[in-house]
This record gives sequence, structure tokens and C-alpha cells, in this order.
Amino acid sequence: MIPYHFYYFGPLLVKMKITKEDLNKIKKILSKKGFDMKKDLAGVIEEEYELVRENYDSIMRPYIDVYKDAYHQFTGTDLDKNIHTKRAWVNYMKSGEYNPPHIHSNCDLSSVLFISIPEKLKKENKKWKDVKSKGPGSISFNTGFMGKFYNAGVEHFPEEGDFWMFPYSLIHYVSPFKSKCERISVAANFDVR
Repeated sequence: MIPYHFYYFGPLLVKMKITKEDLNKIKKILSKKGFDMKKDLAGVIEEEYELVRENYDSIMRPYIDVYKDAYHQFTGTDLDKNIHTKRAWVNYMKSGEYNPPHIHSNCDLSSVLFISIPEKLKKENKKWKDVKSKGPGSISFNTGFMGKFYNAGVEHFPEEGDFWMFPYSLIHYVSPFKSKCERISVAANFDVR
């Protein structure tokens, strides 16, 4: 056996699963009465509302701090600064809506937390046969680089409680779906200081 080593390379994309207890706490702070974020965001989504960031941060703090540990594993160095929630908002995504390829700005890190994945959407996604895509309602991350020996992207059909954190500049998007239902997710941006 010839020893070898490969290098972790590219953006640090971390996926976690939050507990049902914390998911229920998040559900309690969601509202369709917050500041309308639609004009500030890239998504073609009718209902996107700002959350009180302190409420979000207090529930998600243990998961946000995991990113620092992952950073250490990924780079071999410590992230000796704190990660602060800058802004958080809830997305109520319906049939035909989507998030086009985009990055976030005016922050260091971004995230998405999947709150509710309706059964209708799960059934629609299971019927998807195209092996080049994870199908309707999926989230995709892409570095923008393509090549024969590259793994340029990650695609995932979400489950409730899936939480992703990543650098603000990682291109990501959400595929539309046809099912008459509402999928709920929360996005947040962070500063590192």
C-alpha cells in the first residue's frame, strides 16, 4: 500500500442537525409579521421576514460555535474570534418560488436552517429521476470551478433540522418545486470579530 494524503480544499461547508427541542424553539420565534426582507434578498419568494437576531442567536449558539471546531479541523488552526449573528430571516417558499444562484454580502459567514419540509414536496422529490440533480426543493452549493478532477458542488434534498454554515461567498441556490405547499427555512448571516 502506498501512503497518500489529500487536502481539504475550497470553502468550509459544514452540515449539522439541530435537535427537535431546538427546532421547536425556532418555530416559536417565526412570524409573518416581521420586517419584509423581500426587497433586500435575491430570492423569488413572496414571503421573507426578518427575525429578532438575539432570539435566533440564543437558540442556535451551540451550533454556530461548532463551526469554530470545524474550522480547526479543516485548517489546523484556531479561529480565535467570535461568530456573531448579524441578521436572520425566515423564508416561506411556495410552489414555483426559488432562490437563484447567489452569495451573501456585508458578512463573513452565512447559513440556512430547514424548518419544515412538507410531505407533498418529499413525494414530488422522490419521483425525480434526473441523476444530475437532487431535484425539486433541493439546495445546491457550487464553487464555480468545473473540471474532470473537481468536486465543484454539493446538492442536498433537505430534512427538517438540517443546518448548513458556509463562507458568505459560496454560491448557493434552491430549486423550485411544483407541489402546492409551503416549505419553511431560516437564513442567517454572521460577522467574525
